[in-house]
Amino acid sequence: MTYTTLDLSVDAAVATVRLNRPDALNTMTPEFWEEMVTVFGEIESRSDIRCVVIASTGRHFTAGLDLKSFADLQSNPELDIGRQREAFRRKVKEMQESFSVIDRCRVPVIAVIQGGCIGGGVDLVTACDMRVMTDNAYFTIQEINIGIVADVGTLQRMPDQVPPAILRELAYTGRKFGAEEAARYGFVNAVADTHEAALETAYTLAKDIAAKSPLAMTGIKSVLNYSRDHSVASSLDYVATWNAAMLQGDDPEAAMRAVMTKQQATFKDLG
Repeated sequence: MTYTTLDLSVDAAVATVRLNRPDALNTMTPEFWEEMVTVFGEIESRSDIRCVVIASTGRHFTAGLDLKSFADLQSNPELDIGRQREAFRRKVKEMQESFSVIDRCRVPVIAVIQGGCIGGGVDLVTACDMRVMTDNAYFTIQEINIGIVADVGTLQRMPDQVPPAILRELAYTGRKFGAEEAARYGFVNAVADTHEAALETAYTLAKDIAAKSPLAMTGIKSVLNYSRDHSVASSLDYVATWNAAMLQGDDPEAAMRAVMTKQQATFKDLG
């Protein structure tokens, strides 16, 4: 598959999805929103992929939504006002899906952030499992600065990732949220002094994840996501059912044998 706003590569069970429009600050055009859904569909279809790294190019991770695209969403004079608003709502739901596919992806996803991660960029990285950033990078919930409400995932996912009062301050003010603060609140897993070092940190983590049982890994992510969205009682029932179904395979025996013999286990790809 050929992409215009992204690149996809796979090496040693780790996929890299790279934003590839540095001259345009990796802004999110209509093609970007469509290609994110497509590329994660491709990732889901490949059993050889066990972890994903989302990276970017140039000085900034992304400057967020392409504002011309936003202007084009606002109205269609051929429709009455009710139909215009319904079409706008449908478009927002489509854009939400572009990051929900990351959240739902069966394998862990790590974002590597350099420079600015603005507006829609925050929506993107909050849909990832883990985040690594450079020490000069920053996040901005930009939407308040252009008079709109963030609507593609930040306000729904970030409450589980930073203290509630901090999220409210960031969303209400649109101020920059830098590496020191992001690390202090646990929003990022690691901070590196260069983009290359941040990528190296992310790939080290990704390779460690890729070496584990892919069946157990997809189960952990599924259970964590379910637990985030449901009660404790319901989540306990879910994990009991998951393990009752999925512990029938070869991976637990292989993993326990490796622990006892102090060797590295090898696991088959998912089907």
